[in-house]
Amino acid sequence: MPTKNISAAANDLNITITVEQVVKALNGLNAKQRSAFIEDLLAATNSEYLDSIKEARTDYRHGRVKSHKEVFDA
Repeated sequence: MPTKNISAAANDLNITITVEQVVKALNGLNAKQRSAFIEDLLAATNSEYLDSIKEARTDYRHGRVKSHKEVFDA
């Protein structure tokens, strides 16, 4: 597999990591950890998803919530 560097900057932290290093790290995770990582990665790169989380938190703070029973007990 050819080496391709991936550079990222978050605040003042600059890192360079190869694709092979990412693959190795992902292979070191169990299925549950890998699923959580992918979910976090998708969330961090999807503005619609992040906006929906902000909206849900606002709804919760303002009491706009329903219990499990209200939603699922027909």
